[in-house]
Amino acid sequence: MNPTSHLALINLFVGDIQGGLGPFLGTWLAQAAQWGPSEVGLVTTIVGFATLGLSGPLGALVDRLGRPRMLIAAACAAILVGTLLLLPARSFMTVLAAQFIAAAGGTLVVPAVTALTLGMVGKQAFPKQQGRNQAWNHVGILGAALAISFGTPLMGPSIAFWVLGGLSACAIAAALTTPKKAYNGRRAVGWKEDDPDDTPERSGILKVLSDRRLLILSAALALFNLANGSMLSLLGQKLVAAGQDGTGWTARYVIVAQAVMIPVALFAGSLADRRGRRQLLLVACAVLPVRALLSAFLSDPYWLILAEVLDGVASGVIGVAVPVVVADLTWGSGRTQTALGTVAAVQGVGGALSGWVGGLLALHLGWTWAFLALVAPAGLALVLALWLEETCAPGGQDGAGAACSQSKPPEDAEPRRGTAEASAGP
Repeated sequence: MNPTSHLALINLFVGDIQGGLGPFLGTWLAQAAQWGPSEVGLVTTIVGFATLGLSGPLGALVDRLGRPRMLIAAACAAILVGTLLLLPARSFMTVLAAQFIAAAGGTLVVPAVTALTLGMVGKQAFPKQQGRNQAWNHVGILGAALAISFGTPLMGPSIAFWVLGGLSACAIAAALTTPKKAYNGRRAVGWKEDDPDDTPERSGILKVLSDRRLLILSAALALFNLANGSMLSLLGQKLVAAGQDGTGWTARYVIVAQAVMIPVALFAGSLADRRGRRQLLLVACAVLPVRALLSAFLSDPYWLILAEVLDGVASGVIGVAVPVVVADLTWGSGRTQTALGTVAAVQGVGGALSGWVGGLLALHLGWTWAFLALVAPAGLALVLALWLEETCAPGGQDGAGAACSQSKPPEDAEPRRGTAEASAGP
């Protein structure tokens, strides 16, 4: 089997398990332990902010340890163990501990898969491979959602445990059976593969993370998630208030969005080299205000499918573009996964605040004005994306001065100064 086929399998299986039970946690606790919404919300909030704090350190662990196959298997095992511990859990502390274990595994798996991908295909092939990774990821999420949807009438809410357990076991097997020789640790961080004696010192963490472009990217993503995170939930609540089947339509919207993300991710991976990374970010950020406007003014649930198609476009593009841009900015520094984890943490803060902000807006302004208010952070994200200069134009070079796309860089192009030239750090 081709080594990249293992990458496809890994992404297929981890797509749905990264958040543990995710949206099914509340349903399970309500039925099995008679929990109320406030208790479920408190656990979700505590675990969410705790894992945000772990995102950067776990990325640094991936950079330092350099054994992504083992880390992927360990992360999936943590997700499986944490989820299984939820079966008998009834008290607040046991549920909190079990969910934290699962969420920590989900946080670790993202930088570990990114590192494995870079170490297998290299920097130049990374954008297209990241597009394939994300496409398989969304196929996995879509397949699991369908399995749970059709299996729930037969097995009840426990079907989510069976689906997650099976996917976790398959992900562990896919990671451990990936050929060890297919991964090159020096290739994964941008060091010379043919000169093992040449081992540059890793750049200082603060120097890497203080890169102005990385800060702009992080701020744009936080605003993007602030606007995007609560839209689907608000849409479901809006339909319920209008007497529609909000739960049923929300499930359909999730399926539509995931289905759209599959071709979008594949196309975005190819477009990253042909048109540059910045244009991908601009497309994602430009689509989001349009989605908010459609959600504000449309009331027919069938027409609102258009808004979720745009969700698929925006989220599909972001999933491909962000790791590629971070790799451009940190290449050769030995801190790529550290930076990716830190960016994900900042991005996650926007998502964590989105539900609270969206709820307050709906309560005080009503549905239409709540969605219109979310246009503001979406618009600011677009402004920041416009301010962010291109990290790798077609045929250009990354921050380390190496060709960062499949096409050859111009012979007269001068390498840009980047984080690889930063002072050495721990």
